[in-house]
Amino acid sequence: MADLTIRNLTITPLELKLVERFEGQPSSGRHTPVGNITSKLTGIFNSTSVAPNVRIQGEARDRREVSVPIGRFETRVTDVRTADPGREVIRLTFESEGRRYQVDVPGSSQRSTVMTKLDGAPNEYTAIYVQAGSCLAIFSSANLSSWMRELRDEYPLSALSIPGTHNSPTCHVALPSVRCQAVNVREQLENGVRFFDIRVNVSTDSSELALVHSAFPISLTGNKYFKDMLDVVYSFLDANPSEAVIMSVKREGTGKGTDQQLSKILKDRFYGDGKRWYTEPRIPKIGEVRGKIVLLRRHQNDPSLNSEWGGRGWALDGSVWPDNCEDGLLGSGIARIQDFYEVDQSHNIQKKIEFARMHLERAAEPFCSLPGREGYKENGPVQPFFVNFLSASNFFNANCWPEKIAAKANPAIIEYLCIRHGAAGKGPKGLKVGDGSTGVVVTDWVGQDGDWDLIRCIVGWNARLQLKQ
Repeated sequence: MADLTIRNLTITPLELKLVERFEGQPSSGRHTPVGNITSKLTGIFNSTSVAPNVRIQGEARDRREVSVPIGRFETRVTDVRTADPGREVIRLTFESEGRRYQVDVPGSSQRSTVMTKLDGAPNEYTAIYVQAGSCLAIFSSANLSSWMRELRDEYPLSALSIPGTHNSPTCHVALPSVRCQAVNVREQLENGVRFFDIRVNVSTDSSELALVHSAFPISLTGNKYFKDMLDVVYSFLDANPSEAVIMSVKREGTGKGTDQQLSKILKDRFYGDGKRWYTEPRIPKIGEVRGKIVLLRRHQNDPSLNSEWGGRGWALDGSVWPDNCEDGLLGSGIARIQDFYEVDQSHNIQKKIEFARMHLERAAEPFCSLPGREGYKENGPVQPFFVNFLSASNFFNANCWPEKIAAKANPAIIEYLCIRHGAAGKGPKGLKVGDGSTGVVVTDWVGQDGDWDLIRCIVGWNARLQLKQ
């Protein structure tokens, strides 16, 4: 068996103090449709969300006191032999700031584990064990409903690690090729999602905007509308004023309306006085947009909007979107996009996964300076967004529908974020590491049966920014 690697991806030093080894017995757990698929995969696709869960049997058969210090954002290869899969459990006791925390590896759950606090320990840590890499990644447990409140106002939004969802409101009963999400928008918000990909149908005779995915309505039981979805987002932001949401809005569907008509409908009916929306064509700092929706428009504006904001136009401009790309520059220059989506055979999913890993590596490379720190320039250029779609599909191939893609892509990206992300030279291209951001990672089928491991991993990487605060 391999030796255990521990990655401390938190802002507090940890020290491994005690290793106990127990007999283990596999225990049955609930399997989601995604989990049923991924549990059959091996190698790179194994992750904590799909690995067999094991329960402790009896007393510890071995107990060893150790001293393995692991600094903030440090990786240590230990001399602790990993557990024999399905037969053993290792209980690890860590110390931080004089208090102790425990975690079982692997645990009795198929998912991430919140470490047990001993002797009144104050901090909260989330552990994710990646069996294929013999790696235990430890994150600071984020309050997912308000994770942005931990970050300074001065950071540009593009410096953050932001979880997103693709075709975000498509959680309803629909064609398998249309449905992309397991849970509704409110539940996504409560669990940390802050980028929403919205597609609307535009008619020539109505300002009602039905939510669609390509040519299809998102629900077989009746149309769902943009306004109702916005009310959900507004309610969440009212309850969590520290948060900001980026919303990409695009025209799709069979309606005869134009991009220009859509821009007028949105401005006249929905965007109001700007208290709810940020519409300046500039990447904002976090402090400028708390409690607001940041508009990223994937549509052309009506000419009447060109004079807005002193003639600079209206909203973040995503109207010239690079198509089916590995690393495309948005026409306005505000973002670099990975949106390779034409997966025509199930084995091509691996190509998609590799593109996603490479974009994560690019996102981790830039540095962002704060006021008062070396390299900071008032009104200097801001790093672009790195937008990384994990989604892909093929309408004519059931093996390439969104749920099937997610079954392979999501566990693979969890593994990358736990084992290789933010480690110099460990990415596909061997790039250097700056702030270790993930960029905006746009996902399908998160939250299925309560599994938010991928979102937790993305949010967890924001702790790297806190080292500089």
